[in-house]
Amino acid sequence: MKLIEDPQILEQYIRLHRFEQIFTNIENVPFKIFEVAEGENLMSEGEELTSLYYLVAGRVKVTSSLHTGKFLLLRFNHPLTVLGDLELIRQVPVQSQVTAVIDSIIMTLPFDYIKQYEMQNPLFLQQLLQHISYKLQTNTVATRVNLLESVESRFASFLLSTVSSDPDNNFGQELQTMRIAEIADLLGTSHRHLNRVVKKLVEEGVIKREKRHLIILDERRLSDLSQGIRFE
Repeated sequence: MKLIEDPQILEQYIRLHRFEQIFTNIENVPFKIFEVAEGENLMSEGEELTSLYYLVAGRVKVTSSLHTGKFLLLRFNHPLTVLGDLELIRQVPVQSQVTAVIDSIIMTLPFDYIKQYEMQNPLFLQQLLQHISYKLQTNTVATRVNLLESVESRFASFLLSTVSSDPDNNFGQELQTMRIAEIADLLGTSHRHLNRVVKKLVEEGVIKREKRHLIILDERRLSDLSQGIRFE
């Protein structure tokens, strides 16, 4: 992570996400702001966390490790997302791996400051409760999807969860096929099985395989296959 030293950028994101509605005396809250490069890990399982993270721009994926050494996809997070809330409340090491899937920006707030000044702030605690309950819900959905749904349904959900709402960003609509092996691991299947699913969807005109990319052609069909489930 690279520290952004321009205070105007920090102020911009504070205003954008209305942090002044959560924190009184916002000028004295010791936020820091960082750039996170695509593919960079923000958190790794087992490490000790000292700050609460706010994802204020970009997108990250949250995964959980398996005994095989692979990682299972739990969700994609987009702004505004709180990361490290469970670690703050339960005082435990990091429980999941968090990785930037596109260039992102996070704001951090030290745990020490929070414990001293914000744990009696009802608005702050309400925000934490909302995010923790959201994660409980998405973990439940992810578990059901990974255990019960077909690979085709899981892959459709994955594709639709990675489609960017930014028209200038092709993340999701054009997915490099060199990542198929990684996606297979995240979805709890084999590279070979996922390739069969990709081939079937290409033959049906749902997606297009072009050189090293997959391009979504029929978003409605993918939505039907996913049964409305998203890794979000």
